[in-house]
Amino acid sequence: MRWWKVLGLAGLLGVAATGVVVTRAARQRTAYTPDEVRARLLARHAEAEARATDT
Repeated sequence: MRWWKVLGLAGLLGVAATGVVVTRAARQRTAYTPDEVRARLLARHAEAEARATDT
């Protein structure tokens, strides 16, 4: 019975490690420079203000 527990734990660790790798890769793909972040925030703010004045 004990080796089933070890095998299950190893499986869970494998799934967790895969999740970490996938998350890290996604963060690197969506990494923005500070200037890009600023430009995106300003664009979203302008869009929100335009919507607020329309209603």
